[in-house]
Amino acid sequence: MPTGQLDKDLPVPLYHQLKTVLLEKLKLGEWKPNEQLPTEDELGAQFGVSKATVRQALRDLAQAGLVRREQGRGTFVAEHRVQFGPRQLNSFTEEMRDFGLQSESRVLSQTVEAAGGELVDQLRVAERSPVFRLLRLRLAGGEPMGLQTVYIPCEFAPSLFDTDFGSASLYETLERVHGLTLDHAIQKHFAVAISREEAALLNVAEGVPALGGVRLTFSRDGRPIELTRSIMRGDRYQIQLKLVRVSHRSSHLA
Repeated sequence: MPTGQLDKDLPVPLYHQLKTVLLEKLKLGEWKPNEQLPTEDELGAQFGVSKATVRQALRDLAQAGLVRREQGRGTFVAEHRVQFGPRQLNSFTEEMRDFGLQSESRVLSQTVEAAGGELVDQLRVAERSPVFRLLRLRLAGGEPMGLQTVYIPCEFAPSLFDTDFGSASLYETLERVHGLTLDHAIQKHFAVAISREEAALLNVAEGVPALGGVRLTFSRDGRPIELTRSIMRGDRYQIQLKLVRVSHRSSHLA
């Protein structure tokens, strides 16, 4: 199908034909990430279709995460998502490095607080024992990716408060400076809606879907060392899992 021409005699809906053409342009890199696409009127004139047809094609591309529609501004090419599957226990810095992205952290708060409630249960510490709390905005390639709040019992690393985590990797500091061995972690993911305060930090609209997560990291001897709560941008971060079907065989007695 020549560029700029759709075949109205085909049984394939025009919006689907247009979506296919635009998808090919995206794959070829005709528009770069964050670049604005032509307006609905311009696309309609170029391909000889109605604005409703253009909107349906763009809506499908937005639902697939390939473009983003901004009210009053237009349609923009979406950033490529950083995708993870089953992997090693890595820090955010190490994960971004593996993808060739320069990571950056902005420390929003760095305090020591008294443990209570869930922290006592999860980290297995005494009530009101000191816990290091670190809240950071995580960026990759200069773009906000997520917010992470870390809790670590001070007994494991009493000098963490004096470390500049705007530049230092937390996991590398725990291992190299404090001699802690991070062995494994249990991590949960769930859907969340971004609050007004979080939206301002992450440069997204309030209420958009995001990927929440809780990670509990253990030492080799089974002691919980770190509890991390994360909110990652849904348009920049996703999880892919490989699922293997296990055959269930049942035997019946005659």
